[in-house]
Amino acid sequence: MGNSVVIALFRHGLTAYNQRKAIIGWSDFRLSHDGRMRLKEIKDKLPEYEKVFSSDLQRCMETARLLFPEADPILIPELRELNFGKWEGKTHQELEKDGVYQSWLEDYFSVRPPEGELFPEFADRVERGWIKLKEEILQDGVNRAIAVTHGGVIKYLLSKFAPNEQPFWEWKVKHGHGYELEWEKNAFRRGERCTLLREVLLMEKQNG
Repeated sequence: MGNSVVIALFRHGLTAYNQRKAIIGWSDFRLSHDGRMRLKEIKDKLPEYEKVFSSDLQRCMETARLLFPEADPILIPELRELNFGKWEGKTHQELEKDGVYQSWLEDYFSVRPPEGELFPEFADRVERGWIKLKEEILQDGVNRAIAVTHGGVIKYLLSKFAPNEQPFWEWKVKHGHGYELEWEKNAFRRGERCTLLREVLLMEKQNG
């Protein structure tokens, strides 16, 4: 393991808004009771990690502290979800007659949520957060780390670093689940795609 780097990308637990399938990006909600209970059920099944990173939103920080109570999570604000602006807290059903929302569903890359964030802006921000995480790992000689973050962030990083290329929207990441990505250390340093991808809990090899 000395010449390899493993990074787990783990989606935060459920909030009440997640449970009602509402859109939340930068809205700073805590985990729901069900969300906390589900995380406690898997806590002892998780692999060990030397370093824990987290988005700075409460649902991620709370997830990190529940799962890794001995760790002191390193907060990376750039690993926040996309900012959905005026759509935050609303459901698909509440927005389905909104023309801008329909345009965004058809072209999420080019359409900005009202008072929110364009996808390229989101992607650039996540890239900056990844660089921070990467520098910390390489500087400290870490072999195994986990980042507790959001569905959109994980989908973007998987589309960029998974062994087989797959579009952003084709990735599925449930709350309280994630993936481990493994690189040879020099390949990680060069920013190449990882060589192994597996689910965090199942620990089975995936090809994308």
